[in-house]
Amino acid sequence: MNGTLLMLGVAGPELTAGEAAMFTGLQPAGFILLSHNFVSGGQVRRLTDALRGLSRSHPLMAVEPGGGGELWSADFGPVPPSPAALAAHGDANVTGTAGVLTAELLRMLGINLYLGPVLDLDHGGGAPGGLREGRWGRDPQRVIDHAGQWNRWLRKRGVASCAGHFPAGGRGAGSPLVIEELLREDLLPYTALGPELDAIMVSHTEFSNLDSGVPAAFSERVVRRLLRDQLGFDHHLVLAAGSGVEDRLAIAAGCDLAIINRQTQGARAAAKAIGALPVPVLAEAWERVERMRDKLQWPHPWSITKWEQTLAGLSDFAATVPVPGVAETG
Repeated sequence: MNGTLLMLGVAGPELTAGEAAMFTGLQPAGFILLSHNFVSGGQVRRLTDALRGLSRSHPLMAVEPGGGGELWSADFGPVPPSPAALAAHGDANVTGTAGVLTAELLRMLGINLYLGPVLDLDHGGGAPGGLREGRWGRDPQRVIDHAGQWNRWLRKRGVASCAGHFPAGGRGAGSPLVIEELLREDLLPYTALGPELDAIMVSHTEFSNLDSGVPAAFSERVVRRLLRDQLGFDHHLVLAAGSGVEDRLAIAAGCDLAIINRQTQGARAAAKAIGALPVPVLAEAWERVERMRDKLQWPHPWSITKWEQTLAGLSDFAATVPVPGVAETG
């Protein structure tokens, strides 16, 4: 059974024997870490080293920020300023510094792919404030300027990026979408930054005007026709958050990897279902996965001294970027 078009999560901060056996058998393209996997720097590095040791090919080792853009809790270490805070600060050079520090920390942790920047325009619409903290703003040019600068420096320091959530994750489900309007607003950051992005994450939101009743990630009209054919993202790796056997629908629609970040007990069934897809579909996705692997950088050597120095630098830097809506005192 082949899981090479899957990216799988880990249940806790340490790899279990059952997980190790499953990952060895499936040989997924990569792994994804979430906040529950972060306890300490040394612990995360041991985890990523263990996962890398199970893989016969260089695996994608991804991290997904929370809805507010946070990578981990404050108990783990200083939290980088949110996209909303960086954009509100207004200095693109400061935003670039955030990308540098983030990349340095991730390289030491053994992580080579960041599932960001979020390119969703902040349409509001009742979205929780925490979720909006993970967005760069409402104006497409502001998103391009700041997300682009952050992404540029993240990649310069050796961490690949994955923008999301295509096509218009900042809009609510069922929002009336007209393609001309999307091209004028929500899709502008993608077209402007396309040459500087390694991958795209497709939303699971349903947009009735684009493909009624079908989540974007399962829609050939959205993925293959709009993203790949019309906008020209044919060489980018495209990811979709997965749910099990239905993940075959994402691969069939033109996505390359399905992410199963928590319910990994469905990974074997998902791998079997994906494996039954037509060979040309699988070969096309596999070619993009291999192309992505060729870009990946190896981790920095682990050094607790360097780790603590970088955390201290991040703490000092974060203190210079005010939190939006919080008045300064003193």
